Parts: sequence; C-alpha cells; structure tokens
Amino acid sequence: MNVRRRTRSRAQRLIPAAAVAAATALGIGTLSACSGDSAAAGTGKFDVVASFYPLQFLAERIGGDHVSVTTLTSAGQEPHDLELSPRQIAALQDSDAVLYLKNLQPSVDDAVAQSPVQTKIDAASLTTLETHGTEVGGHAAEHDSHEGGEEAGKDPHIWLDPVRYAQVAEGVGKTFEKADPKHAADYKKNTAALVKQLRELNTEFRDGLAGTKSKVFITTHAAFGYLAERYGLIEEAISGLDPESEPSAARVKDLERTAEADGVSTVFYETLVSDKTARTIAGDTGLKTDVLDPIEGITDKSRGTDYFAVQRANLKALQQALGAK
Repeated sequence: MNVRRRTRSRAQRLIPAAAVAAATALGIGTLSACSGDSAAAGTGKFDVVASFYPLQFLAERIGGDHVSVTTLTSAGQEPHDLELSPRQIAALQDSDAVLYLKNLQPSVDDAVAQSPVQTKIDAASLTTLETHGTEVGGHAAEHDSHEGGEEAGKDPHIWLDPVRYAQVAEGVGKTFEKADPKHAADYKKNTAALVKQLRELNTEFRDGLAGTKSKVFITTHAAFGYLAERYGLIEEAISGLDPESEPSAARVKDLERTAEADGVSTVFYETLVSDKTARTIAGDTGLKTDVLDPIEGITDKSRGTDYFAVQRANLKALQQALGAK
C-alpha cells in the first residue's frame, strides 16, 4: 500500500469523533430523509442505515415495506474512500440498525464503534473471509485495516460471490427478525426468496463459465477474488485490493506477459474508477476493453438497475472474454 493511501486513512480516523460532536450540535431531529447524507429516523418503520449499495440492496429486499433504508455512500461515490459528514453520523446514531462491512470503510467502522445503536450488523462476520490480491507487483496492496485485528488484510468483496452473499443475506434476515419481531415472518419469507434467487444466480455463473477457453482475466482492482475462486477462474488485478493504488512498471510488464501467455483477450475496467491504466495496458498489448462491475454502487453507467442485473451483465462479459462454449 502506498504512503498516500495510509496517510488519508489516518485522517479519516479523526473524522468521526469530531463529527459526532458536530452532529449533536446540529440536532438529530432536524435531519431530512434524503439519500446519501440523511437520516431514516422517525419514519415509523424499522430504520436501517446501510454503509454502501450491496448492503442497502440486502436491507431493502429483506425488509420490504417494514423498513426505511438509507445509505451512507451516494450513487457514483467510490465507497472505499467514504468520509462521513456530521449529518451522516447523526443519522447513524438515530437509526434502529446499522448494516456495514468492517474493514472496507474506515470512517464507517469508527462511527459504528462510537454509535449507541443497539443492532450493529457486520456483514463480514456472517460469512468467511479470505486473503486475495494482497501481493501485486511484489508489494502489499491490501486495504488499511486501521485497527489491525484478525481480519486485517482480508478481501472484503464478498457480495460478488453469490454463495457468500446468500450467507450474509441469511444472517441479516435473522438479525432483522430478532430486532423487529413483530415483522419476523415477513423478514423470514423475504430472506428465503432472496436466497433462492442468489442460488439460481450461482447456478447461472457455474454453468455459464464451465469449459471456457481461457481461465484468466485482468481487472482494474482485485475485487473479483471470491468470484474467480468460486468458478475456477484466475483474476490478475492491476491495482490490488485498493482501487487507487498505482501499479509498478514491473507489474504492468508482468500483466502484458500474462495476457500473451494465457490467451487473455480483454482488460476489464469498472464504472467508479478511472479506466486510464486499463486502456493503456490494452492499447500496448492489442487487447480489447470491457466493463466488469464490482457493484459498489449503481449509476446511469451501470449495466442494469440492481445487483442481479449487473451480475448477469458481468457473467455475459466474462463469457465473451474467456471464450465460453
């Protein structure tokens, strides 16, 4: 990880403490319900604050009409670099539940730790995490885990594996049932329906990626380690787990050799991060470029309006790039 990234993360750690005081001064009751920088409080429903889109999607699908969900990460915002405003801290404090993924967004981790919210759901605790993409070009490129701890350096991109995402969904559903028991039956029903869809998606990926001509794909950053592992593929990332880290010249040369040796046809980029490096590598090697979306947010550039639509677009892109039969 480069020094610039670590310095900014340390600065992020100082934000929540000051923001909490400022939020108190603002007055929680004055907040309005707008996406990204707002409160869901006082709606008469089970108010949930989700840290970014994949968790917002789970909360909305599982909660249905019984929940009011707001997200801390606005559409189009790169979630890894989120810095919370005092208003967002206040929204989190006044919610019934917060759904986040520890070690993905340091400022959220700190705010949750200081929050009085009784129901705190760490999605990372609901499935198993592994280490992916921590060595790129001979140097560590993992996220700053600011608290150290057991999960430091683990890959947080669990939602891109439908099986792990289903495990998280089941855990969120059970927590909603416990926290809001009068609607437990509906939460259980909604969770079961969502898990069924995720299992079907897993089958689509498994069948659709079986017997491809190539197993190797190149991406902007190492978001697809779980997906690659699930379906027998090999991800080669330009920038490791941190989408902003700069690849070394040696890493770029290594990727160019890999592309030639493994019959790689496409360099994938994503919608929320600059495609400059991906296009440069593709241009130098005569490869095509295409989008492989880590689904960290939905924008008008996304190939679909929700998680399932974008995942199916990802499947189609992988099938084309890898030469699916």
